[in-house]
Amino acid sequence: MKLAVCGHVEWIEFVPVERVPRQGEIVHAATSWGEAAGGGGVAAVQLARLAGACTLFTAFGDDPLGGVCRSELERLGVRVEAAVRAEPQRHGFTFLDSDGERTITVVGLRHGPSGADPLPWDELAACDGVYLVSGDAEAVRRARTAHVLVATARSLPALEEAGVELDALVRSGSDEAERYRPGDLDPPPRVVVETDGDQGGTYALEGEEPRRFSAAPLPGPRQDTYGAGDSFAAGLTYALAQGLPLEDALALAAECGAAAIARPGAHGDRSALA
Repeated sequence: MKLAVCGHVEWIEFVPVERVPRQGEIVHAATSWGEAAGGGGVAAVQLARLAGACTLFTAFGDDPLGGVCRSELERLGVRVEAAVRAEPQRHGFTFLDSDGERTITVVGLRHGPSGADPLPWDELAACDGVYLVSGDAEAVRRARTAHVLVATARSLPALEEAGVELDALVRSGSDEAERYRPGDLDPPPRVVVETDGDQGGTYALEGEEPRRFSAAPLPGPRQDTYGAGDSFAAGLTYALAQGLPLEDALALAAECGAAAIARPGAHGDRSALA
């Protein structure tokens, strides 16, 4: 299978704490580590795990941290096709509390790919599936040349401008930044999937009432929720590209989301210490 992701990358330092500090409070952490994360990074590594390979279309800052992000993703099995922006690489930190919840602060602009970037966009037409996390309207149109296109509602403005049909739109029911209402996109997505944490979620085919799907059991102790949504969407992209029925595709996607919750940080990889 040929799979790709269009999206941004953030260098994130993960800091496990008993609880997120209150205003003005100092808390101490015993350890921390850094990873090349962000929606694009998380999804590309997840797809590389599932299919053995994945290409990430992205952009990096022109500072040393941008180079670190590239090398770390390549080490994790991702082929990286990236433009370079004359800006610092986006970075941030995430508190991981004892309940497994993540609280994120990011610094800098999100570097999504642009359809005008000199990247091998023509390759997307040969892809079985593409997951779009971020990018401009022309990047969306380029991604639509793939057999299957899944996108996150976080990129709704670019999706609206592009005016292409999505095979699936994925949103979090608890995130206002991913709000979607019928009629927001023309043409409408073939299916809209709304995730709801350990309650599973719902899916709605065009013109039909929503139906529920179940969450998958965690394969190990709960670590944190960072990247669970993009891991879910990557799994859905992989399954739909394989031609699985929608219910089976959602079950596989739920397994990917559960696996993300059972590993620490973005990829469960602490070898790249901050």
